[in-house]
Amino acid sequence: MQPKHQRQSVEPYGRYQSVPEQVTYEQPLNERIRTLLRLEFLFEQANAHIYRHSTWDNRAAVNTLFDIVNVFGRSDLKTELMKELERQALFLEKLAENPQVDKHRLAGVLDEMDLLIDRLHGLKAQDMDIRHNEFLGGIKQRYHIAGGACDFDLPAYHFWLSRPEEKRMLDMQQWMKPFEPIQQSVNLILRLIRDSAQTSRETAEAGFFQKSLDPNNACQMIRVTLNGETLYFAEISGGKHRFTIRFMQTGFNDRPTQADQDIPFKLTCCML
Repeated sequence: MQPKHQRQSVEPYGRYQSVPEQVTYEQPLNERIRTLLRLEFLFEQANAHIYRHSTWDNRAAVNTLFDIVNVFGRSDLKTELMKELERQALFLEKLAENPQVDKHRLAGVLDEMDLLIDRLHGLKAQDMDIRHNEFLGGIKQRYHIAGGACDFDLPAYHFWLSRPEEKRMLDMQQWMKPFEPIQQSVNLILRLIRDSAQTSRETAEAGFFQKSLDPNNACQMIRVTLNGETLYFAEISGGKHRFTIRFMQTGFNDRPTQADQDIPFKLTCCML
């Protein structure tokens, strides 16, 4: 289960953020969507650190780049993304026959899909293989060692971190550049999936909710939205036949417990 992590109570230097009006929790119901959500999270994390200037942000961005590369090493993601874009494009083309559909907007989305498919076709595996970069490869070798990237372990890394901020930022942008069509494809696919369903208002009696799914109309992802002021979080589990939601509370120092009261929430079953 992946919560959309809007709630950030404290920022550095004592600046507080307001509590969001809503908090959404997401649960992928197949391996493909699970991978896409992980990549979305990693790309957002990388972008958050690349454009900051501290050496700690640089280290975090490099580590996130390694995480992205590791996700790519588990399957042929480029092919999977192209197949998913083609599947969604086929579905959207059928919508063009509906007179209520905004044809101008639909054409724009289909053009964006065609462009991304072309860019993915032209993407070479070696472009995303950091093993060809001896500097990054040396850092990655010590990536899984606790404290393995200390200055005395990697003097070249220490030297790079001492370079001007502009130089480090440009390097990071260059290292992430091959992944741009991947990131754009992931963002588009997930955006369309999230926008593909109607939201209903539901109530979890005594903090528990269960619903069966139509196996002939595969649900890709469950989204649960709560009021930002609520004292509970959503714990979601499910498969292609049914899903379960438990609303839990915790003091963050003890085991979470299920709510003993009815919890209102918004439910979205994403079918695209």
